[in-house]
Amino acid sequence: MIRGVLLDLAGVIYEGETALPGALKAVDRLRHAGLSLRFVTNTTRMTKSMVLQRLSRLGLDVTDSELFTPAQAVREWLARNDCSPSLLVHPNLVQEFEDVPIRTHRAVVVGDAGEAFFYASLNRAFRELIGGAQLIALAKNRSFKDADGLLSLDAGAFVAALEFATQRKALVFGKPAPEFFEAALTSMDCPPKHAVIVGDDAEADVAGALRAGLGSAVLVRTGKYRPGDEERFDPPPTVTVESLSAAADWIVAHSPTSLSC
Repeated sequence: MIRGVLLDLAGVIYEGETALPGALKAVDRLRHAGLSLRFVTNTTRMTKSMVLQRLSRLGLDVTDSELFTPAQAVREWLARNDCSPSLLVHPNLVQEFEDVPIRTHRAVVVGDAGEAFFYASLNRAFRELIGGAQLIALAKNRSFKDADGLLSLDAGAFVAALEFATQRKALVFGKPAPEFFEAALTSMDCPPKHAVIVGDDAEADVAGALRAGLGSAVLVRTGKYRPGDEERFDPPPTVTVESLSAAADWIVAHSPTSLSC
């Protein structure tokens, strides 16, 4: 039975500055059903504080401990491994790392840098990597739904370019990294088999979570979803539904509503 829920943000709860129809009521329904919730996002164009502020503007009350971002996970890794970051990220995200002290080792941290992806910045990262720095990917998504409603290149293509040039593999910290899901589940003391994720990305959200051991995964036909996505990646989603509202219906039907994690 489902006792814990991981919810993606962009494309599931909101698009840009607008909540998707019925999404906020769906979150409320999950909370009122006694389910533990965590919000997991691969967004790397905003700091954690910015994401929380956006959710607040939409009318969604999410605490700092309920939100998991790749940048948060990387900061913790940098501290454990005595590393300072060399950033190839969106300008908005730079402040997330401003207070990281100078340490013995270096790590190139790559996120969705947007217009900051150009030859000079990539070549600078390449030179640091062949000089011994660790390659860190905040996420490795192929694409995202942009403000104009169309898909745009995400950071994954640029991470792959650096991997190819340096013949090294990046450490990935967002979805679909198993450790990312595990951290969220550990925070609510929920065994993976009793957890479900709701996402619009059949690869990073759905297949990634199922490979990490989650009991079920719901793919929504909103956000970056494209017809046939449910058949493109392995493992496939447990169920594919129209929206977060429909996902909440399915989850509550498979949950012991009197219990929580």
